[in-house]
Amino acid sequence: MTDALLHVENVGKRFGGFVALEGINLSVAQGERVGLIGPNGSGKSTLVNCMCGSLTNETGTVHFDGHKMDGLNAHQRTHRGMARSFQLPRPFTTLTVKENLRIPLLYTVYARSGTHMSQADINSRCTELAGLVGLAGKADKYPLDLTQVEMRKLELARALAADPKLLIADESMAGLSHSEVTDIVSLLIKLNERGITIILIEHIMRAVMSFSQRLVVLVSGKKIADGKPDQVVNNPEVIGAYLGE
Repeated sequence: MTDALLHVENVGKRFGGFVALEGINLSVAQGERVGLIGPNGSGKSTLVNCMCGSLTNETGTVHFDGHKMDGLNAHQRTHRGMARSFQLPRPFTTLTVKENLRIPLLYTVYARSGTHMSQADINSRCTELAGLVGLAGKADKYPLDLTQVEMRKLELARALAADPKLLIADESMAGLSHSEVTDIVSLLIKLNERGITIILIEHIMRAVMSFSQRLVVLVSGKKIADGKPDQVVNNPEVIGAYLGE
């Protein structure tokens, strides 16, 4: 890992009189796997939305890949190489898996580079993406034909279509079985080994611990811990505020 790919400095966000984030500092190195945890309402989603451009932070700055992101909206940040998946997959139900991948492919990679992609190139890339997440056999199926874990894989594949440097995976394992959680963790590690930096937001601690090289904990809009997973989960403040006695 080299210099920080993502650097969040003193980021703060308010909603009226409610302080959602206060003085958040976070750096993520190229190639790193970071787990972002905290109780519901701790500010995790707000922080991600400020990083990705869905929300505008009132204080602080976000730097990504050496560039200041202030003033850039969500799609511009995606074009820079920052992608996210969502907790609740919302694919186009009338399109096949492959067709669902075609849309983000065209509106990110093509729009970013301006390079013309032939139909053969597009089809080849969509097939490659489906295979990468284990959906090669379902490429011509519709989302309603997919299982819950396959829907999560499609959501990840749609984010990967943007060819990201950083992937933020938001609760990609909620509601999955033990074996399905293991499957998604293995997939995320495989993507990381291909060079994608990943931030994982997750409540399933087994998954977080097996995936993460570093843990960051938010509570009530503040960062209370940042370090090696074994040290963080044994931090008395983290135990009292999130993990429980």
